[in-house]
Amino acid sequence: MLSKKKILPPLDYLLAFEAAAKTGSFARASDELNISETAISRKVRLLEQHYNVPLFVRGNRSITLTQQGGTLLTSVERSMDILREASRDMFANHQANSINLAATNSVAALWLMPRLHKFNRSNARVKITLVSSDSDAECLSNEMDLSILRGEGDWPGYEAHMLFGETVFPVCSPRFLARDSNVTNLKSLPDLDLIEVTSSHVEWMTWKTWLGHNGISDAPLERAVAFNTYPLAIQAALDGLGVVLGWGHLVDHLLESGELVRPLGDQAVRTESGYYLLKNASHKGFPEKQIVENWLIEQSAQRKRYVGRVAGA
Repeated sequence: MLSKKKILPPLDYLLAFEAAAKTGSFARASDELNISETAISRKVRLLEQHYNVPLFVRGNRSITLTQQGGTLLTSVERSMDILREASRDMFANHQANSINLAATNSVAALWLMPRLHKFNRSNARVKITLVSSDSDAECLSNEMDLSILRGEGDWPGYEAHMLFGETVFPVCSPRFLARDSNVTNLKSLPDLDLIEVTSSHVEWMTWKTWLGHNGISDAPLERAVAFNTYPLAIQAALDGLGVVLGWGHLVDHLLESGELVRPLGDQAVRTESGYYLLKNASHKGFPEKQIVENWLIEQSAQRKRYVGRVAGA
């Protein structure tokens, strides 16, 4: 007895047969299905071999169904109509859920945005609404399905998965490096144009703390210029305005493209913090949410691994 898998021929054989039978011509069937006449003829021949019966009587310029072909056509038409109706129902009734994804300004602009176009191409029916904010309260509001925040992994009521750690090092544009070679000397950094980020997050690393971890304390940073968001600070560095602290993973694509460089080479400071993917443990899951979560974890798995001096060590 044949298995269910062996009894059924490939669906494209049946589609070619149906089109040829209804149009009375392999040529017209090829126009209907937008494949070559040769492909139609081949698929019908393979279907005849599958059942070991002739389905058409072939003339010079026409084809006529055999008795077996007519019997098969009745069943195929009925089955295909059922499948087409089921497909119409799926398109009409399946309303894809929008995913509310919140992230810090830096992660949203520098880590997510360069990756979203590839995700959208592969997941056309999954819509991501991206909320960019440095307010933890906003990112963790009840409307958010997923959030990416900096911390140590402990958010009560949330499941946390670390996407990448925190490694910080100076970066600048090649133009700035060419203009001032002192940028390659650690001790000269306090006297250069440093780009700072002002934030309500006092735990975030600043030039003062980074230099302190590298043995330079209480140095006046008289030429520092400040911006209120990290993406703006990065743009300032790209424009050649000075040296900014670069967060590994957030600036990787700019280093790879050569738009930014690391003037001190591999010198870096690592912290015990990281950037975590969070989801409210009390919220129900749904397919689109799982798709986005899996994608973010896959992106994390492909990340570069950094080394550097551990802060406080």
